[in-house]
Amino acid sequence: MAQLHKLELQTQITSRPEKFFDLYKNKTYLMPKISPDKLQSIRVLEGDGKSLGSVRLWTYVMGIPVIAKDKIVAVDEVNRSITFELIGGEVTKYFNNFKATIEATTEDNKNIVKWKLEYEKVSENVPTPHSHLEFLVTMSKEIDTYLIKA
Repeated sequence: MAQLHKLELQTQITSRPEKFFDLYKNKTYLMPKISPDKLQSIRVLEGDGKSLGSVRLWTYVMGIPVIAKDKIVAVDEVNRSITFELIGGEVTKYFNNFKATIEATTEDNKNIVKWKLEYEKVSENVPTPHSHLEFLVTMSKEIDTYLIKA
């Protein structure tokens, strides 16, 4: 029987969580400009690209160009979190289910970005997606640097 796994990682940011969340929700078109070596493009395929049910196609680089198609499945404005499910692309070859949640928050007077992955491997031979989580955290740091300068 397949098992649902979870991975979580967080990083401290200098920018305000509200600004960080706003960029991830409303201004993803800026991301390829912020981090062109990691993110080549984001195309909206369905919806407006920021609300529930929107489907987007991401082309990013993890050694080689990789394509991922995601669907926004949850948006929480109060807690500044977004959950998206990968529904196509390279990752779906290795995972039956793959969801990522980003949350921008403040804890103990520190601004934090939390990433959580929930996934189900197609087989136990598939590696744990630590590299995906590290990629997301690295992107978060680059976005934070951009927001500080903006």
